[in-house]
Amino acid sequence: MVKKLDIKDRDQVEKINELATETPYEVWLSTDTLMLDARSLLGLYALIGQRAKVVAEDDISPRSFARLVEQMA
Repeated sequence: MVKKLDIKDRDQVEKINELATETPYEVWLSTDTLMLDARSLLGLYALIGQRAKVVAEDDISPRSFARLVEQMA
C-alpha cells in the first residue's frame, strides 16, 4: 500500500516516528531517491520539506493504513 504525505516540520517527523513505532507492521517512507524505515527518527529528518510516499505491505487493512497516514499528516 502506498499513500503520499507532505512532511512539513520536525514535530510532524516525531509524530510519524511515534505512530510507526506503535504499529504492528513495518512502515516505510520513500522519495524518488531513498527509502527509510519510519521507525528511524534520524533518517526521517532528511525528509522535512519533501513529499514522501508512506509504504506498507499489501496485507494491511486499507482502512487501518489510511487512518495511520491521516494521523501522520
